[in-house]
Amino acid sequence: MGLPRKLKNANAFVDGESYLGIIGEFEEPKLVIATDDWRGGGMLGPIKVDMGLEGMEASLSMGGHEATLIRKFGTTRVDGVRVRLVGAYQADNGSAAQAVEVYIGGRFTEIDPGKSKAGDSTEQKYKVPLAYYRRVVDGRTEIEIDMLRGIFIVDGVDRYAEIMAIISN
Repeated sequence: MGLPRKLKNANAFVDGESYLGIIGEFEEPKLVIATDDWRGGGMLGPIKVDMGLEGMEASLSMGGHEATLIRKFGTTRVDGVRVRLVGAYQADNGSAAQAVEVYIGGRFTEIDPGKSKAGDSTEQKYKVPLAYYRRVVDGRTEIEIDMLRGIFIVDGVDRYAEIMAIISN
């Protein structure tokens, strides 16, 4: 019988600065292939045609007020904020912990300072549309997407390399 690996603990680094003890939650982007319906002559019905990728968005929340993150708001670079999330996942079956690292490049487009009340818990939330995403498990890159450079690697295969080779010459 197997048991799922669950996140046991995590840390976030924003532009290299550690937020250990401060990071509350991180939401990875949904990975979605953009599709369009196509039904040509002779076909029984439509199929979904791959039209590239949809935009990606991540979010993170911090346990309280973080002035250094607020100062990053409004950067003019589409990948001006770099975040590295490090998580330790482990199944409760005696197996070794698994290292999962998520690297994103984007910029804060929304900062929600939440509610502030003396004596109550506070939390700030940050929305990050992405230009870059990479997920590494135990040192192995599982997926890498670079919207600006046209890179779409899954399990070591660049699924967009052929198209980039054609349009780059």
